[in-house]
Amino acid sequence: MIIDFHTHIFPKTIRENKEKYFKNEPAFKLLYESPNAKMAGADDIITDMNKAKVNISVVFGFPWKDMELAKMHNDYIIESVRKYKNRLYGFACFDMYNANGCKEAQRCVEAGLIGVGELACYESELDDNIIDKLKPTAEFCKDKDIVIMLHTNEPIGHKYPGKIDITLKQIYNLTKSFSENKIVLAHWGGGILFYNLCKKETKNIFKNLYFDTAASPFLYDNRIYKSAADIIGSEKILFGTDYPLLKADRYFKEMKNAGLSEPAIKNILGKNAAELIKLNRN
Repeated sequence: MIIDFHTHIFPKTIRENKEKYFKNEPAFKLLYESPNAKMAGADDIITDMNKAKVNISVVFGFPWKDMELAKMHNDYIIESVRKYKNRLYGFACFDMYNANGCKEAQRCVEAGLIGVGELACYESELDDNIIDKLKPTAEFCKDKDIVIMLHTNEPIGHKYPGKIDITLKQIYNLTKSFSENKIVLAHWGGGILFYNLCKKETKNIFKNLYFDTAASPFLYDNRIYKSAADIIGSEKILFGTDYPLLKADRYFKEMKNAGLSEPAIKNILGKNAAELIKLNRN
């Protein structure tokens, strides 16, 4: 079983008219203004999943500031998972600053989505204000025992579209505030996973944290797979491609050459995700 836990799909109206949304959605412009920026729909991801022999993908949209736009995109995710039942599972996505975020999460979960994410704040830091705004959604997700996925990135190194100015302390404070929630930190959590080696506090704070591999070939040497597995355990790592940014085969090659055990690879490629989304109980 191979499960891609981090993929983005967009409805046709956005894919074919993306410039229409740049003016009022600066974060969207930042990530998708380039002519090389890739966008895909539900049919596209299924085609590529079949080629790569990926069984299931977790799909989500974009954290639009305009809630009506977020709802439209979430509706597309709902339609897509219904169309491709047992192949696509969806998360609800919206701007974390929106006061109606929790209400939208509830609406989407009632319609069949199984988590919330990838939430991101491309124009601000992960400060205390974000924590306050996220509390109602986090409480809802904890009560429903569903996952929240958060966009994180390494605080040093080269710049690229979508990289935000955040610190490891900010990531830590957020996860500490919601330590009872099941949280997936995208993009290896910006490297914070290495602090699981601390003797005090962090292991308890990180008890419900998972880390995905999204964009890893662009960001890290492939030794990160073995290092991360040694530090946090392979059962806390989720295979995610950030599709359509990268195809699955590139990750498969990296994992194969990273010195991971076969059980660890099995955990990362699907076993962990299946347990996290309660696949065997659906």
